[in-house]
This record gives sequence, C-alpha cells and structure tokens, in this order.
Amino acid sequence: MTITPTTLSRTSGIAAVAAGALFIGIQIRHPHLDVTTITTTELAVRNSLKILMAALALVGITGMYLRQVRAAGVLGLVGYVLFSTCYLSIICSAYLAAYVLPSIAGTEPAYVSDVLAAASNGHAVGDIGLLQDAIRVQGFTFLAGSLLFGIALFRARVLSRWASALLAVSGFVSVALAVMPDAFYRLLAFPNAVALIALGYSLWRSTRPDTGTVTGPVTTTQLSTAGAQ
Repeated sequence: MTITPTTLSRTSGIAAVAAGALFIGIQIRHPHLDVTTITTTELAVRNSLKILMAALALVGITGMYLRQVRAAGVLGLVGYVLFSTCYLSIICSAYLAAYVLPSIAGTEPAYVSDVLAAASNGHAVGDIGLLQDAIRVQGFTFLAGSLLFGIALFRARVLSRWASALLAVSGFVSVALAVMPDAFYRLLAFPNAVALIALGYSLWRSTRPDTGTVTGPVTTTQLSTAGAQ
C-alpha cells in the first residue's frame, strides 16, 4: 500500500470516529470510582481502552488540523496545541488509573481515594502533590482546547460546521455537568464524542481517494528522454 497524504488524512478521520465511539462506550454503566473498584479487572479494561481512545483522538485531531492548517490560522494552532495536550494528559492519567493506583490501593488507600476524588471532580482530603495541578491542567486544556479548536474548524468551513460548533460548546457542557452527581458527570463524554465522530466522518468524506497511480521510481533513462523532449 502506498502511503499518501490522502491515505493519512482518511485514516485520521477513521481514528477520530473510533475514538468518539470508544469514549461513549467507556462511560456506559461506568462503576463509581473508589478504592475497591479501582482494583477490579473491569476498571483496568476501561482505563486501558481510555488510553487507546485518547491516542486515536490525538491522531484524529492532528488530521483535522493538517487538513485545514492554512484556513485554521493561529487560532487553530493554539486550539490544536491545547487540545492535543489534553489528550496527552488523558493518556497519562488513564495509565495511572489502570496500572499504578491499583498496585498501591492496598498499602495507600487514603492517597488513592484522594486521587480518585480529585479526578472525578470531588475534593481530596489529603495532599496528592502535583497530581492536583495535573488534573487542573487537564480540565483547562479540555475546556480551552475544545472551544478554540472548534471555533477554528467552524471558521475554516472545511469540515462539518455543526460538529465544529458542538466541539466548541462541549467544554462548557462539561463544566455544567461537572457539578452534578457522578452519574451525570459521565455524560460529559457524549457531546465531545459525538463531535469527534461527526468531524472524523466529515474528514474521511471530504478527502477524496487518490486517482493517480504510481508505476515505480523514475529511472535515469526516463529522465533523459523527458529532457530530450
């Protein structure tokens, strides 16, 4: 298979669709986070899938940005940097939840409980160190990144505008849901996920497959013939 910009662009669109679908699936019937549930196989699987989701989303938004890099301008660049930082931090936090916290839940239950409380928009009783700042950075980059990146995509008029607008407002929806109980808090994934799916499909559909064929490397004889002509 020949790797072309078109192939990469369409693949990133598929990655965004998969990321959005995973994001929704992960949140369905998600158990409450506490010291007991964090050690279960179910939570390990969900957080592992969350790592995959964030990696696919990062590929997806990279393709979206490169598809309209000139039209997106400086606003698009800033939004992309913030949004990609958010997904990178999600990879880190999901890895922590999947593989680190379960291993210390038995010896440091108070610390694990505080980390989980902070991560689910609760209040940590004890000191969790720089993790508290990391959680705040993740929340800020999600809000600012989705807003600015969504506005940039909307203004560029290359991908679906309604999906771009939904991406822009998804951060504010999450702010409203974050003050609600855990069952409602999980719903914050849905607007962002639907926007990712729609934008990924729009990216895949708007990038036409290559029509030309590559017959092989150009030889010296071919170059000489072309020059003579």
